[in-house]
Amino acid sequence: MKIGLLSDTHKKIEYSQTVIDHLVAEGAEFLIHCGDIVKEEMLQQLKKSGKRYLAVYGNNDPHLAEVHNRYNLVQEPHYFKLAGTKFKLMHLPFYMSADAEVILFGHTHTFECDFKNGALFLNPGEACARSKPVSECAMLEVREEAFIVTQYSRRVEETQFHARHFTFEREEQ
Repeated sequence: MKIGLLSDTHKKIEYSQTVIDHLVAEGAEFLIHCGDIVKEEMLQQLKKSGKRYLAVYGNNDPHLAEVHNRYNLVQEPHYFKLAGTKFKLMHLPFYMSADAEVILFGHTHTFECDFKNGALFLNPGEACARSKPVSECAMLEVREEAFIVTQYSRRVEETQFHARHFTFEREEQ
């Protein structure tokens, strides 16, 4: 299963739409937003993508509680199963124990991808291009034998995303 990941969109609706369109074009079957959504329009973009999705509140999202019931929006840390894999989703990197197979987070505005203690720790970076002039997202392909992570980055003045790939062997269950 291919899972499209984005985080820290903040107020950059045009960048978030570009990221969603790219992830869908690359085959994402499910979309996950790792927080700091900021604008309801971002949630509307996820909903209109035609893909199943999940989004977690970030530290800049308390006002979105007013529209909570309209979207698939959860509190952190949120545990769920997808593609036979246990996930933990959060925005703030405070719950970093390896108590799931995949730990997804945001907040730092920096792409991170590491496999330790039998778990994949993954931050898709910032979609908003606030800390640097680069919009980022990631694709996580869950296979029985491995996790394949693709980091996508695009300078804001460019139209093409550049890809880097990482493969991590899964531990036997």
